[in-house]
Amino acid sequence: SFARCAGMAKYIRGLSTASERRAVRDLHQKKHRQEQGLFLVQGSKLVGELLNSMFKVRAIHVAEGSRHPYPEDLLRFHPQHELDRMGTLESGNAEIAVAEMPPSLPLEPLDRAEMVLALDGIADPGNMGTLLRVADWFGAQRVLCSVDCVEEFNPKCVQASMGSLFRVAVHRGKLPAALDRLRAAGASLYLATMEGVPAFEARLRRPAVLILGSESHGPSEAVRSLGAQAISVPGRGGAESLNVAMAASALCMEFARQARAE
Repeated sequence: SFARCAGMAKYIRGLSTASERRAVRDLHQKKHRQEQGLFLVQGSKLVGELLNSMFKVRAIHVAEGSRHPYPEDLLRFHPQHELDRMGTLESGNAEIAVAEMPPSLPLEPLDRAEMVLALDGIADPGNMGTLLRVADWFGAQRVLCSVDCVEEFNPKCVQASMGSLFRVAVHRGKLPAALDRLRAAGASLYLATMEGVPAFEARLRRPAVLILGSESHGPSEAVRSLGAQAISVPGRGGAESLNVAMAASALCMEFARQARAE
């Protein structure tokens, strides 16, 4: 099914301090995140966003002697040098929350005026996080991901999303089949590619799916074979191409402009 199984959480609150620190460090690695259904959220801004979301929080690790407005039953205190080892940031490892991955949800047909992003083979976690942020900015509440996209709970992706991960539902699975089902239910498919019609000249109809391919190879052959309408970002300068998140932003702007003009 087009879903991600969070797995059984194994994070035990009764762990010894040393074991708890080791359990947090384990979450640096994808295999442990997937096995335990847990991930890290770092920094005061993102921890605050996490607490205001529907995500469940297991613990918040902070420096000894520091004061925080968080529920006391969630707080765990450690020396700063231990926090630096527990976090993944080069600096500023002051607050590290452990959160549960949300339960997977079925992919429902799009609402009449809805626009969503579909990501095909996005490999860079920074790009993935920024794409979630773009989706959030333009009101896209769902993002579809192929199975070979980088994990949305990668710490770099979580940071780059700037809290949008907590507001945008991510559906992961076999992308061509999911796109075909959405189109059969009435959605228009648009494929971002340099060879496409300039977006300003295209009639962008909703409900819509904007498909964005991998940074180095573009959309997969399976996705290309669906026959989605190819659109591009018109440009005049000499740059070879746009970053995938930059292209997404420009195209989402045109989707928004045309929706307002209706």
